[in-house]
Amino acid sequence: MKIKSAEFVMSNSDVAKCPKSRLPEYAFIGRSNVGKSSLINMLTSRKSLAKTSGRPGKTQLINHFLINKNWHLVDLPGYGYARVSKSSKKVFQKFITQYFGLREQLVTAFILVDIRHNPQPIDLEFMQWMGENGIPFSIIFTKADKLKPKAIENHVEDYKNILLQHWEDMPNYFITSSSNETGKDDVLDYIDDLNNNMELDN
Repeated sequence: MKIKSAEFVMSNSDVAKCPKSRLPEYAFIGRSNVGKSSLINMLTSRKSLAKTSGRPGKTQLINHFLINKNWHLVDLPGYGYARVSKSSKKVFQKFITQYFGLREQLVTAFILVDIRHNPQPIDLEFMQWMGENGIPFSIIFTKADKLKPKAIENHVEDYKNILLQHWEDMPNYFITSSSNETGKDDVLDYIDDLNNNMELDN
């Protein structure tokens, strides 16, 4: 898939106020310092579509972007480690769960994980929550340019070993780098395939 247009639609903290269109949605979420904004900018070939920041937890709203006039990319707040008050964190963690529970337009989520680190409990717990609530997702391993291929392979294997203790199959996953665009075509082609399959079903 080639991204021909990418435009900001709206930001809000109320799922009921999300776009009323029936366009398919793909939600991106991960820990607050996982490189989500950089990944979104890389996928859309826009340098500042999503706001990047050196301060984790910058995204605190549900952000909708219209891609190619026919699907929405949704940038969700990061979970964990955001430098905000506990009361603020509770508010936007609440609307994350509301989004996943209520948003019928959601096709699948992408959970971003920093490939440089060993499996983190907060990521594993979130994946478990998604599974328990029947929400489809893929894993996007970010920052692959920071490791050698063998280290990447080992870290992915670590995730497989843990997840397969609770899952029948390893969730679909992608290896990406915002710096050198590794995985860009894989992620976009996957979204394109899902969109095409929905059109055939309809």
